[in-house]
Amino acid sequence: MSTWLPTSPCTPRACAGHQGRSASVPHAVLKLLTALALILLGILGAQPVRLLPARPRHTAVRAWAAALVRAFGVGITVHGNPGPDGGRLVVANHISWLDIPLVAAALPCRMLAKSDIRGWPVLGRLARGAGTLFIERDRIRALPGTVEAVTRALLSGDRVTVYPEGSTWCGRAAGTFRRAAFQSALDARVPVQPVHLAYLAADGQPSGAPAFVGDDPLTASLWRIARARGLRAEVRLLPRIPPGRHTDRRDLAAAAQQAVAAAGPAPRTLPAIPAQATRPPQTTPPSATERDRAKRPAESVHQ
Repeated sequence: MSTWLPTSPCTPRACAGHQGRSASVPHAVLKLLTALALILLGILGAQPVRLLPARPRHTAVRAWAAALVRAFGVGITVHGNPGPDGGRLVVANHISWLDIPLVAAALPCRMLAKSDIRGWPVLGRLARGAGTLFIERDRIRALPGTVEAVTRALLSGDRVTVYPEGSTWCGRAAGTFRRAAFQSALDARVPVQPVHLAYLAADGQPSGAPAFVGDDPLTASLWRIARARGLRAEVRLLPRIPPGRHTDRRDLAAAAQQAVAAAGPAPRTLPAIPAQATRPPQTTPPSATERDRAKRPAESVHQ
């Protein structure tokens, strides 16, 4: 892994627990089978849906994405209004792979995702069919090309969602918004839509069950979410930052980060991990593939 890549101190062992009730094994298996059926439906319907006019296409995507999130037993609460159609850079804090259908349930758009997702079983094919833009995180030289691709999508009238923290966090803390993607909004002269995401337990407190962090295998994350009961996802669509308000991507990124941070329960940017820190022993089951991990190796400092 390149040293320039953003990392998070969150780990599955320290951050991804669920303190509430658990679903029975048969119930969890039923959730996964329902979700798989919806994903297969999404793969089959992706191309025909993309041919629809914008409004019915967005309606279909929102319905499908909401059904997928709820198939895992996660309720959805959306605050705010999606606003008009047209090109827009949507920026959100990043907690889980579940963020992708969650944002789509509130605000259908194209996603910018790490290139590894292309190789994920089933989900990778769905992402490609949905018009996802991919970034090669390990190749810094590929970044200008990614910015240009996002700019073209915005100029064509697409809404594009990026997660500028560049890494998943557990929701109890937050990372710094990286500036590169904001250049696309400046070049295309489109608004920036900050979005705050949170996953809450039945008692209203942040839940770690959906967090996809550290060296967490996708298979373990899927099972953990399926076993959790009483989860609720909260999406806050915050006021858009109009084009021209900030002419520098550093200022634009800082304004978006401040808006997202202010909407949540005072997230903290955690200190860097000491060089001598050691990773805790792996306790999750082995991965089904070689490329389905969150890929954020660091020892958690949440304890």
